[in-house]
Amino acid sequence: MLRLENVQAGYGNILAIKDVSLEIAEGEIVTLIGANGAGKSTTLMTISGVVRCRRGKIVVGAEEIHHKTPDEIVKLGVCQVPEGRHIFPMLTVRENLDMGAFIRRDKQKIREDREYVYSLFPILRERRNQDGGTLSGGEQQMLAMSRALMARPKVMLLDEPSMGLAPLIIKQIFQIIKKINSESNTTIFLVEQNANQALQIADRGYVIENGVITMSGKAKSLLANPDIQKAYLGI
Repeated sequence: MLRLENVQAGYGNILAIKDVSLEIAEGEIVTLIGANGAGKSTTLMTISGVVRCRRGKIVVGAEEIHHKTPDEIVKLGVCQVPEGRHIFPMLTVRENLDMGAFIRRDKQKIREDREYVYSLFPILRERRNQDGGTLSGGEQQMLAMSRALMARPKVMLLDEPSMGLAPLIIKQIFQIIKKINSESNTTIFLVEQNANQALQIADRGYVIENGVITMSGKAKSLLANPDIQKAYLGI
């Protein structure tokens, strides 16, 4: 479903990712873990076209996307939930959801999908006429994920969904990520500082250090790896 081959990207003269290769099969949850500044978020932003891919290939299905614009990439079914949520604070919850469906014209399916996200996050139904900027951090994260779901993504890119949230909300968010994956077979690429939580729900994982993939394997194997435990799990 998603493949990166020797991808290089960065900002100005600085290369944030130097040689990233990975692949994600349809219906998988795959996580990318690493320290702050290792290149995790840049990897996601390069996939979504926000950061230009300088070298290598990014392929979704059978189509190369590394030369495409962000809106073209969204139309191909790749949607990112950015770090820090970035909802539209002056729009209502309902309007934020409608923005997620802006490329679609199937009004009946849009209504069905809106009801689906309300079933995932009942609090959003209660808050549907409330401005997004007045929601709590956890509610804004729920809204950001729901907005992405309204585009009916084939691949969902999640950047630090647990950042700044209370432990109980974090648990709920990860349960919903697993539910989205199992119910709709949505492929999920998860970047997460909370490596333990990410590996608990993922099928496989990659470790990135200084812009280079240094390790990969099944999530259970990475959880049991002493080096991973020491570096990222605090064990």
